[in-house]
Amino acid sequence: MEKSNAIAALSALAQETRLDIVRLLVGAGPDGMPAGQISDRLGLPSATLSFHLVQLKHAQLVKCRRESRSLIYTAEYSAMNALLAYLTESCCQGNPAACGLVTKAS
Repeated sequence: MEKSNAIAALSALAQETRLDIVRLLVGAGPDGMPAGQISDRLGLPSATLSFHLVQLKHAQLVKCRRESRSLIYTAEYSAMNALLAYLTESCCQGNPAACGLVTKAS
């Protein structure tokens, strides 16, 4: 992940509503969730939700697909994994285990 992409992702996640949206979509799994259901679950007006979803799409943390008349949003797991890898890349001089982080190899 490039530094500029990491900054965009972290900036998007630094806003509470956007973090709530990402957490909800991660919980929804690969099938995602329709925009209306996200709005209902988080109690957000559609215009507010739309604004936040645009920011998350710009940061490449969510993606959208159309199914009939619905827009289905899903978490972009590869981007999240890349962000985590970027953040831990320099952790404890390249040894995440030394920072107390558990990795698959540990």
